[in-house]
Amino acid sequence: MTVRAHATATSCAQGEELGFRLDATGPVGVTVHDATSDRLVLAATVHGPSWTLRVPGDWPSSLYRARFVSGPPEPDVLVPRPSGDLPGIGTSPDDEVYFVVRQATPGATSPILVSVPFTTWQAYNRAGVPGESVYWTEQPDRASRVTFDRPGGGPPPERWEDGLLRWLSPAGYTVEYCSGLDLDPGLLSAYRLLVVNGHDEYWSAGMRDACEGFARRGGNIAFFSGNTCWWQIRVEGRTMVCHRDPLTDPVDDPALTTVEWSSAPVSRPENSLTGVSFRNGAGTWGPSMPLMREESYTARFAGHWAFEGTGLTDGDKFGQGSLGYETDAAEFTEVMGVPRVTCRDGTPTTFVVLATADLRHWSSGGQGGWATMGVFSLGRGTVFNAATVNWGNTIHDPIVERITRNVIDRLSRPAVPAWEMIGPVADVRALAASGSALYAVSADDALLTRELCGQNMQWMPIGRAGGVVCLDAPREAGAGLGTGLYGVTAEGVLRYREAAPGPAESAAGGAAGPMGWAGGPGEWIDLGGAPAGTIALAVQDGTFFAATSAGRLWAVTFAELAASPHARWHDAGDSAGAVCLSGSNGRVYALGADHRLRTRLPVPAPSAWSVLGEAPGAAVLAVHAGLLVTAASGQPLRWRAATTFSPS
Repeated sequence: MTVRAHATATSCAQGEELGFRLDATGPVGVTVHDATSDRLVLAATVHGPSWTLRVPGDWPSSLYRARFVSGPPEPDVLVPRPSGDLPGIGTSPDDEVYFVVRQATPGATSPILVSVPFTTWQAYNRAGVPGESVYWTEQPDRASRVTFDRPGGGPPPERWEDGLLRWLSPAGYTVEYCSGLDLDPGLLSAYRLLVVNGHDEYWSAGMRDACEGFARRGGNIAFFSGNTCWWQIRVEGRTMVCHRDPLTDPVDDPALTTVEWSSAPVSRPENSLTGVSFRNGAGTWGPSMPLMREESYTARFAGHWAFEGTGLTDGDKFGQGSLGYETDAAEFTEVMGVPRVTCRDGTPTTFVVLATADLRHWSSGGQGGWATMGVFSLGRGTVFNAATVNWGNTIHDPIVERITRNVIDRLSRPAVPAWEMIGPVADVRALAASGSALYAVSADDALLTRELCGQNMQWMPIGRAGGVVCLDAPREAGAGLGTGLYGVTAEGVLRYREAAPGPAESAAGGAAGPMGWAGGPGEWIDLGGAPAGTIALAVQDGTFFAATSAGRLWAVTFAELAASPHARWHDAGDSAGAVCLSGSNGRVYALGADHRLRTRLPVPAPSAWSVLGEAPGAAVLAVHAGLLVTAASGQPLRWRAATTFSPS
């Protein structure tokens, strides 16, 4: 005979006490198993109606299940596992109580913290029972307040979290656990990586604020989850409040209204934390849930570090069965066959789409939409999102496992500055950046452009390169010289054209160019001569800098060139062996034939060079907005933050 029970908290630390309330007054058998491994840690007879467990200090931080029966304990009854039924059968039994044991000293054994979604489990507890559950969503007699002080509230029958939790330790990862309700700045500060797993739908403002702050300060988050942070809740003591209706929520502060995070009056889309949202995602429910088994992701950026070791190429399918039963997505558009987020839905501009799945056909049995796996920067931290509830339960798939390992390994270890791929291989001979765009000269003298972003965008031709062999763009105009593209030809002619293609790209005549010369928006204009043997050009602080094949650096100011196209260039010292130059943020940067990066001040006189570091294999360089971008024939486009270098 079972005994209904609940705990007085969702977690406690090693060495602390946790209270249980039982609906029996006599002897009760209790067993406690580690829910991630089935390891039995306690079998005892206790007496109701209350029992206090003093958690031994040597119990590992983990998720545990206590099971209560009338009579002797039953240690051979293990923690249930997913049955594979879709939808799952049954509910969380009233005689089972799940709780987390936290590490007494957070971070003492691991830099990885795994959060368990007790709020979502509680939200679905007694689903469909009038007045006892916040489900179903539009059921008029649903509850708006539910208590944790009641039986049930364990994982759903599909056990979305189970696969990843059982995989971590055998896969070699020591992790520490917390309840989602524990998420606060103090706890998170002890870790490098927070893992959110499965179905974690219900978040309080405090939980969300803590996680966003954690990432901004340099913490990393891996969402192996879907439908994440969809509803805002308030936690009042042991009661979870979720009205789902702004008209009935009596809260004074509109920002704390318990509606979808993206809805008024909160209007704080979860995309800023997760990168994605269920608004653009998909769901397949009830009898339609088996559709999950048929779906797969399509790789869209197989060269990204998240796919390292998978063997995937763009367009390959992977992860069949991992999508669902709910997925999240960012709004995106296709640009020359590459997905690029629009950011209209609140997704950060740094979000890189790694994989997509078109699930619009799910509309017949739930919600049609998409799934978009991706990664983005949030402050000093990195956030990865698998964007699906069932990711962990398909971790037996070699590709799913490899991606999971790549994410955990990279985000849980001290950051090691490295060059990251941001574009496919292209034969690029010169490179520059202006505004939010990159520009390049191809081997066949085409001028190319693409957005300056982490997505693997294709190069788009916008005209001829005018025979220039080097390229740069200033941030500011001066002395009648514009902020477009400047280049030097092999014959030593300094040329200019506007950075962006205009409507008169192929038309004769047109608008006035710099210094009043006539020329269309896509036409190159000759400004004057450059030093003989010029192979690299930088434009910075109103000055042109030219490096020559003889190893010298020459300079001429905007004002001098504006006064005469025959202005004399000044010897500015040695070029540090530069094969490419770029100017940015009050500095001149040089890429040497030895693939070393150097920098100096932009003065038209000799000045010392400082060594920044290595750019392996690079042949061309552009520095813009704090980023160093390199490319070479036969190599992909890469970038790295300038702040990851230490000049010497």
